[in-house]
Amino acid sequence: MNVPPEHMLVLAAVLFGLGVLGFLLRRNVIVVLASVELLLNAANLSFLAGARMHSGPDGFNLLGPVFAVFVILVAAAEAAVGLAIVIALYRLKQTVHLDQVAELKG
Repeated sequence: MNVPPEHMLVLAAVLFGLGVLGFLLRRNVIVVLASVELLLNAANLSFLAGARMHSGPDGFNLLGPVFAVFVILVAAAEAAVGLAIVIALYRLKQTVHLDQVAELKG
C-alpha cells in the first residue's frame, strides 16, 4: 500500500505542531525533551515525503532517507546529552520542573 506524500506531509505538520505546543507549554524537562524528539521525527517524515515526491523516473531517491538517518543520529545524541542533563538537574535541585529551577549553579 502506498501512502500519498501529501498525507505524509499533513501528518508531519500535525506532529510538528504537537511538538511545538509541548515544547512551549509544558514545564517538565522530560516532556520538553520528548517534544523535541517529536519535532525531529516530523522533520524526518517531511524528508521522506519530499524524497517520494521528487523521485526520478525509476521511483527511487536516496536523498531524503540519508537526511533522515543524519537527523536520527543527531536525535540520539540529543537524547543522551539531554537525559544526562536531566539526571544532573535532579541530583542538584531534586526536581525536573523548569519553573522551579532558576539557574543551574550549585
